[in-house]
Amino acid sequence: MLREYQQRSITDLYNWFGKNEDGNPCLVLPTGSGKSWIVAALCRDALQQWPETRVLMLTHQKELIAQNAEKMRLVWPNAPLGIYSASLRRKDAGEPITFAGIQSVRGKSDILGHTDLVIIDECHLLNNEQAGGYRTLISELLKINPALRVIGLTATPYRLGQGMLTEGDDALFSSLVEPVSIEELLAKGFLAPLRSKRTETRFDTSAVHKRAGDFVESELAAVIDTEMGNRDAVQEIVRRAESRRSWLVFCSGVEHAEHICDELNSQGVISECVTGKTKKSERERILKEFKEGKIKAVTNANILTTGFDAPDTDLVAMLRPTMSPALYVQMAGRGLRPKSHTDHCLILDFAENVQRHGPITNVRPPRKGGKGGEAPVKDCPECFEIVHLSAKVCPGCGHLFESEKDEQKWRLANDDIMGLTGTKIGVSKWKWARHVSKGSGKEMIKVTYYGALSDKPITEYLTILHEGFAGNRAMQTLSTIATCSGASIHDDLDALCESLNTSAHPVMLEYRMDGKFPTILQRSWTDEHNRTA
Repeated sequence: MLREYQQRSITDLYNWFGKNEDGNPCLVLPTGSGKSWIVAALCRDALQQWPETRVLMLTHQKELIAQNAEKMRLVWPNAPLGIYSASLRRKDAGEPITFAGIQSVRGKSDILGHTDLVIIDECHLLNNEQAGGYRTLISELLKINPALRVIGLTATPYRLGQGMLTEGDDALFSSLVEPVSIEELLAKGFLAPLRSKRTETRFDTSAVHKRAGDFVESELAAVIDTEMGNRDAVQEIVRRAESRRSWLVFCSGVEHAEHICDELNSQGVISECVTGKTKKSERERILKEFKEGKIKAVTNANILTTGFDAPDTDLVAMLRPTMSPALYVQMAGRGLRPKSHTDHCLILDFAENVQRHGPITNVRPPRKGGKGGEAPVKDCPECFEIVHLSAKVCPGCGHLFESEKDEQKWRLANDDIMGLTGTKIGVSKWKWARHVSKGSGKEMIKVTYYGALSDKPITEYLTILHEGFAGNRAMQTLSTIATCSGASIHDDLDALCESLNTSAHPVMLEYRMDGKFPTILQRSWTDEHNRTA
C-alpha cells in the first residue's frame, strides 16, 4: 500500500505525460521517501494497463539494483522481471521489466531490444551533454524505438559544473516533477530531523585548489589527513556522540578513511572501513554488521553517499569538505530515515559544509559552468532573480543585499541544517493576488498571511512563471499548498488566486526573517489529515 505522497508522485507523472507529448521528466524525491516503492508501483501499473510495455530500470550500484528488484517483488509478487548485472551474476534478458546496471548493459542495446520506458535511479550522475554510458545507451535504444521516454529519479536534480539537470541544449531531462518536500515528510513522521553542531576541530581549505568546481582530492587529503587532525577529530566525535549507537563517517580519500578507522578503534570504538578497494564480500559483511549494531562506526571514502540504507544511523560525521551541494545533501541524507531508538540524527560538520551550502531544505543548486570562471552574478534569496554581483537591491522583489556577511548568515542559518527554526503565528486568513515585479516586469502570485491584530502580515511571493530553479521551486510549493488547502491549480493567474482565496488557509505559519523579507518554513493545517506544507 503506497503512502499518499507516493501515489501523488505517480499521479503527477501521469499528468505530466498527459500534458507533454515529448521530453523526459525528472522526478525529484527527498532521500528516504521510498523511491523504489514508487518505481515498483509505476512498473506494475504500466504493464497491467498496457501489457506490451517494456521497461528498463537503470542504476549504477548492485545494491540499488537488488533493492529496487526486491521492492518490485513485494509490490507485485508475480512481476515478469529480469536482472542484468555482472555484479549480481545475473544476465536475464527478454523480460518485460529489466533491472540493470549501466556498466553491464551500456553496449547491449541489441540484447535489450525494443524499450518503451527507461527509468534511471540516481540520475544526477548523468551528463547534460551527449556523453557517457547512460547517454550512449539511450541514443542506441532511441534508434530502435524513437518513441522511447525516460524518467529520472533523484533527490538532487543538479550536478557540479553543469547546473540543473534540465539546463543546456543537450540535456536529457526537460522538466522537474517535485511532488513532495523534506518539510512535509518530516511533519508526517516519514523522516527524522537532523541536528547540526559546530565542531571545535576544523579544516583550513583556503590553500586547496579546485578542479571541475570541487576541491582537488590529493591536495584536500594532504591538508586534512594528518595525525594530529585525525586524533582531534575522533576525540571530538567520541565526546559528542555520547550514547549514540550507529556512526557513519565521510572521509577525504581512501587513506584518510583507513586512518580515521584506525584512530576510532584505538579510542575504543568498534569500527570498520569501506572504500573502493574493499572486496565485495567484505563490504557486504561490514555493512550487514553495521546495520545489526555489531559495528558502531563505518568510515568510507565516497562510497556510501548513494544506495546505502541504514535507518538507525544516528550520527553522521563529515570530514570531507565539498563544493558540491549534491554530495553534501547525499551525505547528510544518510541520517534522515526514522530510527528505532531516537528521534533525530546528529550531524558533526568538521568540513563546514553546512556553512558552505546552507540548510538541506534550501540548498542552492550549482550554476552551469562556463569559460572564464564564475559569472559575476548572484541569486536573490527571496525570488531567485539572477542579478549582478554588485547589485544592492533585487530588481525582481526589492530584497536588500546588505552585505556578503548578511547573505552568509542567510545561508548558514545558525548551523540549523534543516533550516526549520523560526517564529510561529496563528493564521486567521490569507489573501492571494497577481503580482508584477517592478524591476523585471515578470508576473507572479503573492499570498499575504494575516494573524491576530497585533501580528504583522507576512507576504510570500511565488515565481511560478519563472524558468529554471526559481519556477520549479515555486511550482512545487504551490502544488503542496493546493493539495493541503483543497484548491485547484489553473493556468490563468486570476482563476488560480480565486481558487486559493476560497480554499482552506493554514492555521499556523512558521517563518524566519532574512533581512527585510520572511522565509516561510512551514504552513500547518490541523485537521484529521494533519496536512503540512
